[in-house]
Amino acid sequence: MSTPVTAAASVSELAAEVARLREQVEAAHALAQRAEDRGQVENLFNRYMYLHNAFEDEQIIPLWVKEGTEGIRARYTNAGQYTTWQSVTDYHRGRPHPEGKLILHTTNTPVIEIAADGETAKGVWMMAGTESGLTDPKVAEAFPDMYSPDEVLGRKVWAHWVWCKYAIDFRKQDGEWKFWTFRCYELARAPFEENWVSFGVKNQGAFDLDLMYFGDDGKPVFMPPADEPVSSKNHPYSPETTQKLEPVPPVAHDRFTDTFA
Repeated sequence: MSTPVTAAASVSELAAEVARLREQVEAAHALAQRAEDRGQVENLFNRYMYLHNAFEDEQIIPLWVKEGTEGIRARYTNAGQYTTWQSVTDYHRGRPHPEGKLILHTTNTPVIEIAADGETAKGVWMMAGTESGLTDPKVAEAFPDMYSPDEVLGRKVWAHWVWCKYAIDFRKQDGEWKFWTFRCYELARAPFEENWVSFGVKNQGAFDLDLMYFGDDGKPVFMPPADEPVSSKNHPYSPETTQKLEPVPPVAHDRFTDTFA
């Protein structure tokens, strides 16, 4: 028969064991939630890329944070950045489906970190892809270095390799992850018939322009006016410069800090 002291000790030990198990369960739940969040963030960006490759950018608009969300931002060139919900989502409006045009951007090497508070996330990706289309010969005269020497169906051919990097902040709203800040760094591109080293010499100025895409008949479509200038320029590949760690991959963090600005 146990004494009162022994019984009290047993109750105390049981309470300690319950507390320890509770901590383990809470830690396991937090770990599972971070893994679930990471998967959802990666799926969100992959869904973006599938839609973008198919010229279905209108379907990307609901993947952004709500209108009025503070801190929304997007940037694609050195010409400026967009800082309102309307200007950010205008990038995805009115894109045509030109005949003969192909975009195939494939992303890889993700580094994704979910903030410990579960409210935001950061991710970086690399992208290697191809872009191609047909352009009216008169339109092509303005961009001679872009095109292949031969014509197809009476039109000039542009067929490019392209490499980019992405740095994105995500925010959870109403239980769903959404794009919050978005930055694309075009690193290099080259026509199919030319290497990226020699083309890199000729193409440096293009990264400061606001070209958005080539639309019907290969006509260039330019970005809408930016809301503000960029605070620092993207430096694409050049045979005369060294590469930088840009963007810096995210690390484990408790709450959001603007590391991609």
